[in-house]
Amino acid sequence: MKDAFGLPQSLLVLGGTSEIALATARRLIARRTRTVWLAGRPSPGLDEAAAHLRDLGAEVRTVAFDALDPDAHEDALGKVFAEGDVDMVLLAFGTLGDQAHDERDPGAAVRVAQTNYTGAVSAGLVCASALQTQGHGSLVVLSSVAGERARRANFIYGSSKAGLDAFAQGLGDALHGTGVHVMVVRPGFVRTRMTAGLPEAPLATTPEAVAAAVELGLRRRAETVWVPGTLRVVMSALRHLPRGVFRRLPV
Repeated sequence: MKDAFGLPQSLLVLGGTSEIALATARRLIARRTRTVWLAGRPSPGLDEAAAHLRDLGAEVRTVAFDALDPDAHEDALGKVFAEGDVDMVLLAFGTLGDQAHDERDPGAAVRVAQTNYTGAVSAGLVCASALQTQGHGSLVVLSSVAGERARRANFIYGSSKAGLDAFAQGLGDALHGTGVHVMVVRPGFVRTRMTAGLPEAPLATTPEAVAAAVELGLRRRAETVWVPGTLRVVMSALRHLPRGVFRRLPV
């Protein structure tokens, strides 16, 4: 169960090697979290992440999970919930893709959409059902400001995040009053391995800053969290710009 401050004692991470997810897990372990499940493709990286969190004092287990294999999601994630209640699920997997390449290769573009949206819909519904059955818990979904308005530079990724964001909001509405809390997190440009080599955007942030925002959002039982917070105003302005004006912006 969560503590008096709304922080989880048990955590399931979907996307167990995500730098943002691991920063969040470290922060929560430093507070109250004692049990962590890392779900991801079996790899040395997943094993290293688990060992790192164990060194911080948590009991950590891994589970094989592939966003691109939705037929296996119910089985894989069901095993986690069968072990006991999960206070928080962090949906943190995703892929940026390569916009220029993916425009020329529809199959690659589809894989971005299947990972970021279809895989998240499947895993999100499986976890939401399990949380509802146990009667409590939070589902935290890492979305992106890229989903607020598709940009020429990354509209394949942005459109997949727009779908994810809309799905998570609707799921939160559907679960309202059930004891299950859904929180959508919308970071801007985050300095991670995934964005290495890309031009840094204004208001860039770090995995640690996102983790701090997630913790604060959990304490406040927020439904939407922007990182950094000023992006809420910026994206509101960009979202309402006429399309002809927006098209000419260097974004």
